[in-house]
Formats: sequence, structure tokens, C-alpha cells
Amino acid sequence: MNIVPVNEFVGWAGSIMLSVCAVPQVYRTWRTKKAGDLSWGFLILWFFGEIFTFAYILVGDFLSQVFHLPLYLNYLLNTLLVVYLIYAKKNY
Repeated sequence: MNIVPVNEFVGWAGSIMLSVCAVPQVYRTWRTKKAGDLSWGFLILWFFGEIFTFAYILVGDFLSQVFHLPLYLNYLLNTLLVVYLIYAKKNY
């Protein structure tokens, strides 16, 4: 039995869920123009956690020549979302 397709599906499904989990907060912040309840500590730790983990995944993938595209989607989208929330926290 080949579990690779199932594993790929699970990886993509999880990455999509994690990628969009911040969308409701981003939408609410964009709609209300209020970001006061967002903690700077949370935003900064989230941002650097995404950047460092993405770098770790990329280096590991290039060394092993096994590429985890679902993870790339997750980290790229989450980084964009947290950058918007940091912008909103600073400017609203």
C-alpha cells in the first residue's frame, strides 16, 4: 500500500488550514481598523517563528533534495498575514 498520496493530502490539508487560520483576524483588523488588542510580543514572536522555521525547512529541503511544498505555502501565507497585522498594529 502506497501511503504517499494520503500523506501528501494530509500535508496539504494541514498547511491550508494553518495558512488561513489568521484570515479571520486579518479581515476583522482590516474591516475595523483596530489592532489594539493584538500583543506586540505575540506578533513579533509569530513573525520570527515563521521566518526561522521557513529558513530551517528550506535549508533542510535543499540539502536532502526533498521539497515540502505544502510547508512553503503555509509559511509564506502566514508571513504575509502577520506582516499585515504588524503594519495594522503600528498604524491603526
